[in-house]
Amino acid sequence: MDDQASHQLFSYGTLQLPEVQLARFGRLLEGQADALPGYRLTYIAITDPEVIAASGTDRHPLVVASTDDGDAVEGSVFTITDAELAAADDYEVDDYVRTPIVLRSGTKAWAYLGA
Repeated sequence: MDDQASHQLFSYGTLQLPEVQLARFGRLLEGQADALPGYRLTYIAITDPEVIAASGTDRHPLVVASTDDGDAVEGSVFTITDAELAAADDYEVDDYVRTPIVLRSGTKAWAYLGA
């Protein structure tokens, strides 16, 4: 990583895939396992051909708030640059919005949640 500002990005879906990371960031990211408490996982159909080509599927996970205190979504947290955060923004379709979150570990990160 270069000298740009760094960001924490939590991924519970396709941004964890090596082929998506290489296509989006030009490198493999090193992540740490973590979880987003108070949310549950669902799936949506993606229609963007570029996103489908990168991920290999039109079925992408989406997290939504849960009323069950025991719910949490498992994933990975990555340290990325400003440019990589912009590339992640470009990758995520309109069904997602980048939102600040706090993970189970206490780490403050960005995550793409349901719009």
